[in-house]
Amino acid sequence: MKIFAMILTTGILTQNFVLARFLGICPFLGVSKKLGTAVGMSVAVTLVMILATAATYPINSALLEPNGLEYLQTIVFILVIAGIVQLLEILLKRFVTPLYRSLGIYLPLITTNCVVLGVVLLNLQAEYSYTQSLVNALGAGLGFLLAMVLFAGVREKLEGADIPKFLKGLPATLAAASLVSMSFMGFARLAENLFA
Repeated sequence: MKIFAMILTTGILTQNFVLARFLGICPFLGVSKKLGTAVGMSVAVTLVMILATAATYPINSALLEPNGLEYLQTIVFILVIAGIVQLLEILLKRFVTPLYRSLGIYLPLITTNCVVLGVVLLNLQAEYSYTQSLVNALGAGLGFLLAMVLFAGVREKLEGADIPKFLKGLPATLAAASLVSMSFMGFARLAENLFA
């Protein structure tokens, strides 16, 4: 049980895919202007990560590795992720139309979001079991959600802040993102002490 808690905590805090590994920056910067949209995108990405892990792990274990086809992992995984995203897009369009509209172009871009593919590939690299891989995908998704919510709050504060004209827009956004990212460096020591 301790290993699952460690994997989950690591995915959320110390090895946060957005703020520590710098994967998934496109939606992090593009969809974090409003809290509602940031949460919706995060839930969609988390769901895709978990479903992609659940689907690709058995494909790799039962099909690719036994037949010496590991070199096809990236292509096969992207196809699986694309199928999952298409299904999610259809469901959101039908049942949660306002969220579907607010996510716009960023929803189909989940297919090429490196954070989703990164989770799947890093699970294999870390040699996690199936259950550990699912826990890591959940932790990565919750970490993505945490980063998006924090940054959406920061960006909302930036909108009303009195900042110099030359820093408005993208420069202020990137400076804020770097400060939020640096704040997560402190969690590394916390996790070391927690699971020592």
